[in-house]
Amino acid sequence: FPSHDIDGNLYNTVQIGNQCWMQSNLKVTRYRNGDIIPTGLSDAQWGSTTSGAYAIYNNDPVNDVLYGKLYNWYAVTDSRGLCPTGWHVPSDGEWNVLVKYLDPNADTVCVSCWQSLIAGGALKSTATLPTLGGWNTPNTGATNSSGFTGLPGGYRFSGGGFYYLGGLGSWWSSSDAGSGN
Repeated sequence: FPSHDIDGNLYNTVQIGNQCWMQSNLKVTRYRNGDIIPTGLSDAQWGSTTSGAYAIYNNDPVNDVLYGKLYNWYAVTDSRGLCPTGWHVPSDGEWNVLVKYLDPNADTVCVSCWQSLIAGGALKSTATLPTLGGWNTPNTGATNSSGFTGLPGGYRFSGGGFYYLGGLGSWWSSSDAGSGN
């Protein structure tokens, strides 16, 4: 079932195993309670803030439309809520359930255990550049058999720089992996 955030953005969903996932990245500019999420931070500010914030890759509005926003850890874990009502940022355990559904031999929680070679491809969009929003070619292993349609929105490094648009998709977990992670 589709869901809307506080800004009115529509998110389609996909059922994968017993879990329901959003089929696109968040684009919200406000927390669930209506408070504005800061944006427009310089590289230095992005690296030093301890408050929630978001960025748009290279500050290009086209990337906002294609990939959504890049949130920092503080926005992701803010008690005011980043996701639409009834939704939450998944934990490491919930990501692991997803990966194990796609590859029963994998275990993403166990550091020394098998990390899947097929689950990522099952979650990836099959589109390639020059298609807008596509992955760099050759997009090896992409099948999108799950319907998740993961896009290569890159990320904003803790130092402020933007990296890997077209070549990497990163998704947050609500589980804390140590300072800065």
